[in-house]
Order: sequence, then structure tokens, then C-alpha cells
Amino acid sequence: MDQEKENGEAGASTFVERLAQKFGAAAKASHIYGEPVERDGITVIPVAKAVYGFGGGAGKKTEEEGAGGGGGMVLTPVGYIEIQQGNSKFRSIRDPQTIVKIVAIGSLFTYLAAKSITSIFKRS
Repeated sequence: MDQEKENGEAGASTFVERLAQKFGAAAKASHIYGEPVERDGITVIPVAKAVYGFGGGAGKKTEEEGAGGGGGMVLTPVGYIEIQQGNSKFRSIRDPQTIVKIVAIGSLFTYLAAKSITSIFKRS
């Protein structure tokens, strides 16, 4: 029984390792830094942020075996590198949704703070 458990754990370990290797190979620098584009003496290199995750598992019963896994990757543009006359600058791309999120969270915080202060004064 212990041997079967060890074999099952070893199988899960190698399965997860293979899955991690496949996702690691997919997250290349070429996906983060796009192909350079040159126009009028200015070279632009797109830059993205990569977030990826994976999970996997394997199981072994006396007569049944199983394995499964999955994962995903999200590439988000964050800016670009501009090269002109030997000088380079990183230019960020501002996400308009960030401002909406900040306003929403700030409004919620203000509402909760005002509600708490009001309830404190009502008790007095």
C-alpha cells in the first residue's frame, strides 16, 4: 500500500513538473516585449505584464488512475520603450479603469467612515 502511495505521489509530482515546464515555456520574454517597430528614426518596443498560474493533480486507486491540470495566462499592456537618437524612455500606458476603481473604492471608504462616525454620535 505504501508503495502505491509513493508511486501516486511521484506520478503527481512529475505531472505537475511537466505542467509547470509547459507554462514556463509559454511565458517567454518575447510575449512580454513585443516586436520593435521603427518609424521616422524612433523605435518603439511594446511592454506587457504577464500573470500566469497553473494547477494539477494526480490520483491512483487500486484499479483507476487519474490526472488533471490546467492553467491560464493573462498579458496586459503596460507601456512601451521608446528609443530615439540613442536615448531610451519607458512610457507607461494609463488604464482608464484604474481611475474608476480608485473613485469607487474611495467613495465606499468615505461612505463607511461617515456611517461609522454618524453611529458613534447617535450613541452619545
